[in-house]
Amino acid sequence: MLAKLSARPVVRRCAGAGALTLTLLGAGLPATAADRPQPGLSPFHRQKVAWAACEGPGVPGDLQCGRVTVPLDYARPGAGTLDLALARYRATGASRGSVLLNFGGPGGPGVTGLAVAGKEFMDLTNGYDVVSFDPRGVGRSSPVSCGEGDEEVPAAAAGDVGADRPQALLKQLRQVSEACARHSGPVLPHIGTVNASRDMDVIRQALGDRKLNYLGFSYGTRLGAVYAAQFPGKVGRMALDGVDTLTEPLSEQGLAGAEGQQRALEGFLDWCAADIACPFGRDRRAAGDEVVRLVRSLDEDPLLTDLGGAFTGQDLVGALGQALHSRELWPSLERALASLVEDGDARGVLNFAAGGVALPLEDERPGGKDGGLVDAQDVPVDNLPAALLAIDCADDPDRPAAARIIRDLDGLRAAYEQASPVFGRYRLAQVLMCYGRPRGTDFVRERVRNVHTAGMLLVGTRGDPATPYRWTVETAGRLGPSAVVLDNRGEGHTGYSSSACVHRKVNDFLLYGSLPPSGSSCPADEAGRSSTALTAGR
Repeated sequence: MLAKLSARPVVRRCAGAGALTLTLLGAGLPATAADRPQPGLSPFHRQKVAWAACEGPGVPGDLQCGRVTVPLDYARPGAGTLDLALARYRATGASRGSVLLNFGGPGGPGVTGLAVAGKEFMDLTNGYDVVSFDPRGVGRSSPVSCGEGDEEVPAAAAGDVGADRPQALLKQLRQVSEACARHSGPVLPHIGTVNASRDMDVIRQALGDRKLNYLGFSYGTRLGAVYAAQFPGKVGRMALDGVDTLTEPLSEQGLAGAEGQQRALEGFLDWCAADIACPFGRDRRAAGDEVVRLVRSLDEDPLLTDLGGAFTGQDLVGALGQALHSRELWPSLERALASLVEDGDARGVLNFAAGGVALPLEDERPGGKDGGLVDAQDVPVDNLPAALLAIDCADDPDRPAAARIIRDLDGLRAAYEQASPVFGRYRLAQVLMCYGRPRGTDFVRERVRNVHTAGMLLVGTRGDPATPYRWTVETAGRLGPSAVVLDNRGEGHTGYSSSACVHRKVNDFLLYGSLPPSGSSCPADEAGRSSTALTAGR
């Protein structure tokens, strides 16, 4: 059967397909030369955010919610609008303005992220209002979807369809592309990092800030880099943690992601096999084989969940990828896997697949039509993976023809399986999912370079399973002399939440403008910081 990538939220990332890369470079979408005023945008730039207490069970009492309105299509500002959901913690003393956060993904909702992980950023309220937002197509901001139930996103049939049935794969990919367009509405053609960056500049002005102070994680570093290229004169203090690639095509990113997640899984199994409670036993070599067998078994015979859905091996792979972002999650992951293996109970694993806790933030004003905010309970269950795919495809200009995919498919499958017998199939699925969608922009790959901005801090973690350290070095070289690299010698995806040294240096830069010398390093924290995992994805 054709395996499916669950509509539940799960996320991703990251190098080396070489000759197997699908490489058709296409024309990109034009980008506004940032610091030049664009006709028709002045009404959007004059708005101010009306803040009010966020409502909903479990929502922090000091969290405020608001919204801004942006054009659906920046080329035609009068042709429709979207509302974007915002949240903030107010500065505790004198405020110098706002610092805007993006938690990554792509597809991670900022409002929920700030509600759940707000304690990580309380130091920044010494000088800033700490603000985050749901980007277009994400969370409550006109969320995209590929449909639920029978129209779940297929996990690339790549793992199941052999050389004798490539047309079946292509047909299924086209059907998924059509389903995503049908369920997502008018925002889908206008999704992507180039427009999300323009939205951030509208947010900056609505917040009353002369320049954008910004902290981006994982995919949020790509968003920050694009903003720096579009609006170089508006960059204030910008810190990018877990730095994304600006140049590698999705096929190479997928291989890097499979390799990085396989290394993280090996580390987890080293730790697990030393514990008597490890559900895969105490034999370390056998433990790796048991994981592969479990994934294959669930793909062949999915587990029925309490909600009536099917839990497949690819669902498990997605959950593992999310859980392996941080060593702090390992004990919880071990318990969840034990429940799955010993009792057939997938609930604990599904909590990881959901990418974190979702708080039901409410809004007293109706929304959801004509670009208004949707109610929290109406956000599609597949929004995170649907947004991830939509944004990645919108940012990537490569659209190989059917003949090229058929010719390269066996080689790609072999390369991905070699990179990871657990994650390879899942990653290849995400790469192939752009087939049937419009060609993406080449702006990120071709135009984000040699930016003339104030100094920016780029944090790379040596043991990052999602965004390899080399991407930090490569992106810094791409951005030019403004980019300063901080080398975090630790493990895990991003450093701000896991390294006391990184946390301090990023805060010192954002609060006081203290930029460390390029090449400075932070040692691996023996015990790490006790914190909430910040990023969704990669």
